[in-house]
Amino acid sequence: MNRRMLTKEDEAAGDEVEVRREDQDKINKFSRLHQRELNMEEELKVKNKEKEELEDISTELELADEDEPVPYKIGDAFFHIPLPLAQELLASSTSRVEEEVSALEDKLGTVKDEMTQLKVELYARFGRSINLET
Repeated sequence: MNRRMLTKEDEAAGDEVEVRREDQDKINKFSRLHQRELNMEEELKVKNKEKEELEDISTELELADEDEPVPYKIGDAFFHIPLPLAQELLASSTSRVEEEVSALEDKLGTVKDEMTQLKVELYARFGRSINLET
């Protein structure tokens, strides 16, 4: 993608296309989708980090002594529970986070598809006189 400033001739040669109400609605929808995409990508980063941390903890628990209770965080408090129960709770937390990541990725894909469709429609109507690059 090559970005450059428009010359005075290119700017003057730009066809003035009237912005209809439906065009403005599409532009607004694209903007809202873009903001939603940014929020989802940020949330996805957080969820992936959480998933990675849970996998690291799971690996650490494999090395723990089975006879000793391990601290497990529930809410804001830590409880000392038996190792098998901690591993079971950790496995359920990991699967929950994986499901959330998967659902978030699906939603993000849908948003990107919608944005692509809007880009096609808006570029077809306005050509170079609109910039929808994100």
